Amino acid sequence: MDKFTTLTGVAAPLPIVNIDTDMIIPKQFLKTIQRTGLGRGLFYELRFNEDGSEKPGFILNQPAYRKSQVLVAGDNFGCGSSREHAPWALADFGIRCVISTSFADIFYNNCFKNGILPITVSPEDLSKLLDDASRGSNATLTVDLASQTIKGPDGGSISFDIDAFRKHCLLNGLDDIGLTLEKETSISAYETRHSAEQPWA
Repeated sequence: MDKFTTLTGVAAPLPIVNIDTDMIIPKQFLKTIQRTGLGRGLFYELRFNEDGSEKPGFILNQPAYRKSQVLVAGDNFGCGSSREHAPWALADFGIRCVISTSFADIFYNNCFKNGILPITVSPEDLSKLLDDASRGSNATLTVDLASQTIKGPDGGSISFDIDAFRKHCLLNGLDDIGLTLEKETSISAYETRHSAEQPWA
């Protein structure tokens, strides 16, 4: 998993409440277990017409936001059914950070396992960040995980809270497998000792 330390990128405003996982990645894209290629399906029904042409009014189809790395979204982001394809699609599109006033628990947990930083802020701070994100190509935010701050294009700074363990995992690029491999020496020592003590097992 890629480390998340400091991210400076264009932030796209998506002030829609209750964006569920089916909106993030519709069910027809769930047939694959590959983490790549899902960016095409991200927000598919919001981004594309039935004939496959782009909807020019959707934020991520606008030239200034096509390469957004941060999403500033409405309350209760990631609600609905449990599907890890949702953070996979966000990451494949290039989004590494989602900011909202609240997240659905399963989606929130899945983000950390896939290198995405979900940040919870107050409604007042979200309003400021949505304003920052509405500036088109100048809508650049800097997210510093180590200092737990978000800096806007005018130099203003917002602090956010994050669980220390999850912060450690993101800073070091550790998913569940990576955490296990950190104990590889201890695991190997146990297996060697176990085999010597119980060769029949």
